[in-house]
Amino acid sequence: MTQSLHPNPLRSFSRGFFSPFRAARFLTRHPGLLRFILIPFLINVVVFSTAIYLGLDLFHDVVVTLIPAGEAWYWSLLTPLAWLVGAAATLLLVFFGFTVVGNLLAAPFNDLLSERVEELVTGRREAAPFSLRRFFPEALTALREEVKKLSLFLLGMALLLLLNLLPGLGQLLYGVAAGAFTIFFLSAEYLGFVFSRKKVPFSAQRRYIFGRVSLMTGFGGGVLCLLAIPFLQMFCIPLAVVGATLLWCEGETGAGSTEVGS
Repeated sequence: MTQSLHPNPLRSFSRGFFSPFRAARFLTRHPGLLRFILIPFLINVVVFSTAIYLGLDLFHDVVVTLIPAGEAWYWSLLTPLAWLVGAAATLLLVFFGFTVVGNLLAAPFNDLLSERVEELVTGRREAAPFSLRRFFPEALTALREEVKKLSLFLLGMALLLLLNLLPGLGQLLYGVAAGAFTIFFLSAEYLGFVFSRKKVPFSAQRRYIFGRVSLMTGFGGGVLCLLAIPFLQMFCIPLAVVGATLLWCEGETGAGSTEVGS
């Protein structure tokens, strides 16, 4: 892998952060890619709608069923607080729904999308043309890899919860560590489609990401921001796949702009 690290960390961070957003411009210049996004987009709509429904249903059960009513003044404060907790729970459900379920179900299509983006940028086509006979075995491989990555992510987040047991700074440490771990996961998640295709071992993947801390932190932060914006979550996964693939291609060609190959 070509080592093409940007000499300016701030500019590198900015390039990584805006890569998912620049991916939207790349897609408008290559409308043929939209056919690879349709099925993942429909999957995202279903996951998003289900997450919102379950979150609101859970919220309704908590507020109406579990919280007693009363006439004292403090009950008027309890209901807005319950709304706040319910909204936070819904946001978490949406985030993990998209991160876990959305990525898992859309993985085979994301792999194909990443492959086509790389072909457009580099001008090099895969040796084997697309076929259903080739797609299904590769789809199973992509699903297995996705299960492994998501299992590691969930295990890591579960272990980080133990930080909350530390007195004093435990919650602060958990917030910082969980945020950093999530950003690392998002970078590894969406670059993983390229890594898998290139048969890059995990040790080399880790070196690649940590060798570009500013770039990868920016990229993970940009994806996290997309996930936090209502309704844009539905577009987040394909934009992140395209953005990560563009960053890889830019690094391999020594270019610093997604205009390569456009």
